[in-house]
Amino acid sequence: MPDIELRHATNADLNTLVGLENRCFTEDRLSRRSFRRFLDVPRDRLIVCCMDGELVGYCLVLMNAATRLARIYSLAVAPEARGFGVGEKLVREAEREAADAGRIVMRLEVREDNASAIKLYRRLGYRQFGTYRDYYEDHGDALRFERRILFYEPSRAYPQVPYYPQTTDFSCGPAALLMAMAALDEDQPLTTLEELRIWREATTIFMLAGHGGCGPHGLALAAWKRGFEASAWISAEGPLFRDTVRNEHKKKVLELVHEGFMHDLGETGIELHHEPLTLDRMEEALHQRQVPVILISTWQLNGSRVPHWVTVCAMDEQFVYLHDPEIDTDAGESVADKQYLPVDRKVFGKMSRYGRVQPLQAAVIVGPKRPALLSST
Repeated sequence: MPDIELRHATNADLNTLVGLENRCFTEDRLSRRSFRRFLDVPRDRLIVCCMDGELVGYCLVLMNAATRLARIYSLAVAPEARGFGVGEKLVREAEREAADAGRIVMRLEVREDNASAIKLYRRLGYRQFGTYRDYYEDHGDALRFERRILFYEPSRAYPQVPYYPQTTDFSCGPAALLMAMAALDEDQPLTTLEELRIWREATTIFMLAGHGGCGPHGLALAAWKRGFEASAWISAEGPLFRDTVRNEHKKKVLELVHEGFMHDLGETGIELHHEPLTLDRMEEALHQRQVPVILISTWQLNGSRVPHWVTVCAMDEQFVYLHDPEIDTDAGESVADKQYLPVDRKVFGKMSRYGRVQPLQAAVIVGPKRPALLSST
């Protein structure tokens, strides 16, 4: 086996890089000037692969200054070096360096007729999420691929939150609550039946279109009913999501449901705070072995403005880590894509507001089983 070394490119590699580019590509080539510019940009990475001392491949990774995205802009392997895993080694090193730089997702474009490259990227865990039409000089189309590259290692400083995917389009709230409760009680069932029971208890009946989702009042009550401590943090008083429906009858139903929730809350020890849950308070809750369930807008995740519940599992100086119960299998998502999903703290601040005119912030903090129940079991 040849001796393979990965390192950062230097100015001394410039001539070899230009020569490799001209050997590997007939169109859309990087110029000498472009290589020199990328060598001078410390934020980006130009990684080269040497085989037995000879430069035989490179990977150019761009690091977006405004987002947590990285992008493989160009990848080239000399013909004589193919079959030795050079491309895979370059991609993996690019991912490692991007993750070390705090990037969450790696993206790339590949010609739709480049079957070997597409096969490599799929094998390495990349999934297609779009297409660029007329992308190349010859008007060829590019397929867009991405892969999550930053993963959180669970810490004993926080509760260990198991993952549970929602099984219906409308039960993200129950799924998020189930994960929070199961983190605090290993006997908590994680089943579709329990998910639907919670939805029946906590649903607002109407919201947007289709089946109603769950509100913070109902989720807090569902947690309390199952013996957990619970508190609710809601930035607005009165019936929630009332403005999402136009029918007056539906508005009246939402008001009656809210009245019922408030009556039931009054008969519990649930703390109701009419103020947003801050990041500091959220982190404090995690350190106290409590698990926050947060209402977000999915705009920051997938470009749609839909209310959605997620479970907060951990936090550090850069990120809030979420379990997102919704898995889009049609888009190639898997469980691994939705566990400990890192969200930049600043982005999370925007994400945890639903609505544009008067943004709603809502959260439920699930605490341990109540002592009276513990002593009776």
